[in-house]
Amino acid sequence: MGWLGLLVLVAAVAPLLPLPYPPGTPDLAHMAVPPFSAARHWLGTDPQGRDVLSILVHGTRTAVLLTLPAALLAALVGGLAGAAAGFWGNTARASFSYWLMGAGGMWWGLQLPIPALGLALVLVGGILAVIANSQSRPLPTWPLPVNALVMGTATALDTIPRLIVVVALVASIGLSATGLLAVLVLTTWPPMARLVRAQMLRVRQLPFVEAARAAGLSERQVWFRHALPHALHPLRTALPLSIAGLLGLESTLSFLGIGLPPEVASWGRLLATVRIEPSAWWALLFPSLLLTLSILSLNTLSRLSISRT
Repeated sequence: MGWLGLLVLVAAVAPLLPLPYPPGTPDLAHMAVPPFSAARHWLGTDPQGRDVLSILVHGTRTAVLLTLPAALLAALVGGLAGAAAGFWGNTARASFSYWLMGAGGMWWGLQLPIPALGLALVLVGGILAVIANSQSRPLPTWPLPVNALVMGTATALDTIPRLIVVVALVASIGLSATGLLAVLVLTTWPPMARLVRAQMLRVRQLPFVEAARAAGLSERQVWFRHALPHALHPLRTALPLSIAGLLGLESTLSFLGIGLPPEVASWGRLLATVRIEPSAWWALLFPSLLLTLSILSLNTLSRLSISRT
């Protein structure tokens, strides 16, 4: 926790630190200089003359600001999807307004032709839902196979290795940082959904859920207030492992030269400079050490979560 907290602190104050050189500015007079052998280049320079210390500090900011939100969003999406699939199975029913909102959100999120059409469908569905609730006249409902949709999508995403999917998407359409975040979330939520779904299948059979139903609560209230908090317990163990996997994936993409723009500092991009100058051992040692310590810390945190549960 101390090491991970230090990384988050460095990421938060990186723009305020009095570093001698910015991460993207090369020093052409000192290229591939070892540590402590040039003035103010305390950890040396890479083969392009950029300060290694600045790259490591700002690379920490890149890693934290990309992997942590991606892992949290994937846990949110996977947790809610898996909980809904495990609780309702294929027996859920949704009104016309929610079908409109779901279709519009998918249209808008995928940026299909006329993106404003997706936003319009979301707004119309929301208005219809508000009108129906205010008049106590529910709209007609249709079956919604939640379990089949969630598990079918998760199985389809798991068919191809995640690295291949991400590399193919990023290399083909050239995503921005926000687009890369969305792709990471898209490829990371299925394991979370499987864990939560398995837990929900057990929780929904417990006596307190039956007692909540007997007390007159609606199925949505039983799901949200009673079953969902217990079904999300596996995420405490899965979240650190997800962050570790995303950290390795982001470094791999940067090492391959895809994903983030070239001017963004990254541990993986610093590792890639060793291909230009194989004798620059410091450009390999320092980012590798940071990656190793971070992934080991996250794995230890996950193992401690298992032992406490």
